[in-house]
Amino acid sequence: MRERVILHCDLNNFYASVECVLHPELKGLPIAVCGDPEKRHGIVLAKNNLAKAAGVKTAEAIWQAKRKCPELVVVPPTYSEYVKYSKLVKNIYLSYTSEVESFGLDECWLDVTGSGKLFGTGTEIAESIRKRVKEETGGLTVSIGVSFNKIFAKLGSDLKKPDAITEINRLNYKEVVWRLNVGEMLYIGGATAEKLRTLGISSIGELASANPSMIERHFGKNGLKMLENARGENSEPVKSYYDKSLPESVGHGMTTPEDVRSVKEAEKVIYALSEMTAFRLRSYSLKGSTVSVDLRSSDLKHLTRQGKTPSVTDSADMIAETAIGLMNASYNFKTMPPLRTITISVSKLYSSGDLIQGSLFDEDDSKNSKLDKSIDNLRTRFGFGVVKRGVNLDNENSPKTDDDDFLPFDRRGGRPDDKE
Repeated sequence: MRERVILHCDLNNFYASVECVLHPELKGLPIAVCGDPEKRHGIVLAKNNLAKAAGVKTAEAIWQAKRKCPELVVVPPTYSEYVKYSKLVKNIYLSYTSEVESFGLDECWLDVTGSGKLFGTGTEIAESIRKRVKEETGGLTVSIGVSFNKIFAKLGSDLKKPDAITEINRLNYKEVVWRLNVGEMLYIGGATAEKLRTLGISSIGELASANPSMIERHFGKNGLKMLENARGENSEPVKSYYDKSLPESVGHGMTTPEDVRSVKEAEKVIYALSEMTAFRLRSYSLKGSTVSVDLRSSDLKHLTRQGKTPSVTDSADMIAETAIGLMNASYNFKTMPPLRTITISVSKLYSSGDLIQGSLFDEDDSKNSKLDKSIDNLRTRFGFGVVKRGVNLDNENSPKTDDDDFLPFDRRGGRPDDKE
C-alpha cells in the first residue's frame, strides 16, 4: 500500500497577520488584536511576533501587555475579514486536493497522496502552497508540516515558525518527534501531561516505549490511542472538504486570567461563553438539545455535568441558564477550590433546516431569535465585541477569542495554547 502524504498547514499569527495585510502601516510594529481596546480591562486576543518577543501573552489585560511593550499598537478584531481570508487560503489548498480538513479558521490538514503526479512530492507541494499563500493573500505566511500521518504533520507545522516547512518521515521521526515534551502532542492536555509525568513519562519517546497495559490501566482506551499516536501508527483519514456531516458538539472554553471564586463571577464567564457558543451554532445553522459544562479547579481537577435544554436551541440565554443550573447543582464555591477553566458546549445537534418536532410545552423564543440574528449581523460586520451583555461590561475574566478560540467546534479540549 502506498505511503500516505499528509500536510498540516498553519497560518502564522493569523488574526494579527490579517490586520497587517488590511493595514500595511502596521507592518514592522508590535501589534495586538484586542476584543475591547477602549477598556482598560480589555484582553489580548492575538499578537504578532514582535509583540510576542516583548513578552505579550494571549488572554492578558491590555494594560499588562502595554506595561511590557509600551509601543504596542492595539487594534480591534474584524472577524468577517478573518473568515474571508480563511476561505481564500482554503481555495488554494483545494486546488491540490479535495481532501482538506479544517481545524479552525487558520489550520487545515491536506491528504496529497494522490496529487504527486501532478504537483510533485509532499515537500514540493508544501513549498508551492507556501509561496502561493504569500502572493495571493498579500503577505500572509504559513508553516507546513509534511508527514505520513495527521499527528506528526501537526507536530511538524508547530516546530518551525513562521513561514517554514518541516518534514517528518519514516527515517527521522524518532529523532525529531520522540525528543519533544509529551504535552506537545495533539490531544494531550495539561492535566494528562501532568499525570503522565507522575508515571515517569515526560517525552513523546518515553510514551511510545511505555507498557500498553500500564497506559490502558491509567487512561483507558484513550491511553492506547495516545500510545498509537506517539508510535507513529495513527491512521485517521483526512476528511473531504465537501463532507458536510454534523459535528458532535459546538463549544467554547477558556482559562480565566484570574481564578473564579464565586457564583457571580462564574455566571459572568458562562454567559460570555454561551454567547460565543450560540453565535457559532447560528453561524453554522445548527441547534442543540444538550448542554455540557466542564469545570477545572485551581488544583487541576475536572468536574463535568450535562443536561437537556427545555427545547432544541441556539439561544445564548437558554444555554447559559442550563449551564448555570448544572454548575449550581454540583459546585460549592464555599467548600471547593476556585475555578481556573470553564468550558461550555452544546451537543445532540440538528441542522436548523431540519424539521424537528417539538413539545407542546417548548418555550417560544421566536422574538429572541430575531434579536439574536440582528446581533449576529452586527458582530459579523464589526467584530464579536461590538455587543456585550451588561454583566460582562467590566468583567476582567471575559473570554478571549484567539486563533484557537474563534472556532465552530472545540478542538483542543479547552487547553490554552500560546504557540502562535
